[in-house]
Amino acid sequence: MASFAIGSHHLNPLRQFKKHSLHPPSSPASPRPSFGSSFCRFRGSTRFGSGLLVRAEDKARDSSYSSPIQQRTQQPNSIKQLQDAAEESGNCDPICSVDETSSQEYETNYQPKTDLLKAFAVVGTALTGAAAINHSWVAANQDLAMALLFGIGYAGIIFEESLAFNKSGVGLLMAVSLWTVRSIGAPSVDIAVSELQHASGEVSEIVFFLLGAMTIVEIVDAHQGFKLVTDNITTRKPRSLLWVIGLVTFFLSSILDNLTSTIVMVSLLRKLVPPSEYRKLLGAVVVIAANAGGAWTPIGDVTTTMLWIHGQISTLPTIKDLFIPSAVSLAVPLALMSLTSEFNGKGQDATDVLASEQMAPRGQLVFSIGVGALIFVPVFKALTGLPPYMGMLLGLGVLWIVTDAIHYGESDRQKLKVPQALSRIDTQGALFFLGILLSVSSLEAAGLLRVLANYLDAHIPNFELVASAVGVVSAIIDNVPLVAATMGMYDLTSFPQDSEFWQLIAYCAGTGGSMLVIGSAAGVAFMGMEKVDFFWYMKKVSGFAFAGYAAGIAAYLAVHNLNLSLPTTLAEVPFLSGS
Repeated sequence: MASFAIGSHHLNPLRQFKKHSLHPPSSPASPRPSFGSSFCRFRGSTRFGSGLLVRAEDKARDSSYSSPIQQRTQQPNSIKQLQDAAEESGNCDPICSVDETSSQEYETNYQPKTDLLKAFAVVGTALTGAAAINHSWVAANQDLAMALLFGIGYAGIIFEESLAFNKSGVGLLMAVSLWTVRSIGAPSVDIAVSELQHASGEVSEIVFFLLGAMTIVEIVDAHQGFKLVTDNITTRKPRSLLWVIGLVTFFLSSILDNLTSTIVMVSLLRKLVPPSEYRKLLGAVVVIAANAGGAWTPIGDVTTTMLWIHGQISTLPTIKDLFIPSAVSLAVPLALMSLTSEFNGKGQDATDVLASEQMAPRGQLVFSIGVGALIFVPVFKALTGLPPYMGMLLGLGVLWIVTDAIHYGESDRQKLKVPQALSRIDTQGALFFLGILLSVSSLEAAGLLRVLANYLDAHIPNFELVASAVGVVSAIIDNVPLVAATMGMYDLTSFPQDSEFWQLIAYCAGTGGSMLVIGSAAGVAFMGMEKVDFFWYMKKVSGFAFAGYAAGIAAYLAVHNLNLSLPTTLAEVPFLSGS
């Protein structure tokens, strides 16, 4: 929010959502993606979910539909049949690889305008690179050179759809370019190398954490472990289902993440509720609940994980102080939406599709170990003092050994083991995080973020406004670089651990993305799975999401000023108090 790979299909999710998933399988003549899809960004909180979206779409697909790829596999005996299958490739499965798109579809969708944009981007990058080669100019204008490089690189990430450049590649190129300029402009190369080594150590902790967590979630999903949660949702009354879906997603997201939770819950909705405006609104509730649920735990969202790993927030104070605001940010939209006409009336009957999906052998055991491993990470950090990624790698190692043992000798179940899961996880997303975080760290090393922080302090002395603005901007711009930049602008001497500022940043960056459908990985996934239009979401949902966002901030300030917090007996546990 990332590259998904399932089986032999290696997928670019951003292009999937934009180029394919807005087209139903049965409608080859569907119009081109709308404005919303053109500006989809697979955001920073997109760390998990790797293969979930692919399987969700595959299960929901009508059994009578046969994709061109399947046709070519099932009918290989006739060249004419192969040609017919190629001609039908306009009916490409919404989750098929863009690499399998036929040349005919390419010719149909070809636009010279796109090539013109790419030409401008390449020329601009080349000119900037040529200027960077001039050592004397860079040494004298380091700040300007780095600002230009970051601006061009970030524009390439934002307009990935138009330029057809993968954002992970752009992020890595931007990171290397920025650090090259920093090595030229620094007092000495040794100083730049030392800064880079320090930044690489911090960034690597986050990347290792994400890779371990993504693999654990992928293994649990491969065993259909999440059925233990979704099978217990039995109500069909619209208003009751609204609250049940919201609450289940809220708590599920706090343990997993917003993307995974959204994919699981939207897949469930597609089996419980027929296609309708009502189902789209329930899906929007899932987006709001997933983002709210990920904001109050250190492992619920990539931005809270970043703040936790770097010491800006700790486990218990975050849970105690942010649970109520996060719950309010969900409760307010749910209460307002429950008053609308779509959630009044009797529930519709739904066939018991869930019963036909069987959990893999020992799926319950794998689910328990996987979720337990995620929950144990903060405890491990508190007990040992080691970085969180070590606890995540410990959980992955245990799950690896367990799955090898329970599936020993079962050649037909290799996909349930960790090596196969590693081929399906979001490796591209991890590389995107690596590029973005290294880029931001170069700006921090050069002192640019400190200059920006001083400017904000002089013109916006109220830190609540700064944090609130970060949340609003995160609905448009990726929240990962926003939070990374904030961490570089303000150190722990300015705002100590668990201060109001850092907690508000965690809350605002996590929930602000709900205000637009393109504002979070959860929204982008929902947009692709339910074919939701950008303007539909803005008209029907954005107002509710903004009301919840503002109410959550007000709740946090009220609770903090009144010295209230979520009562919990965990506060008495010594080894968790400072984790």
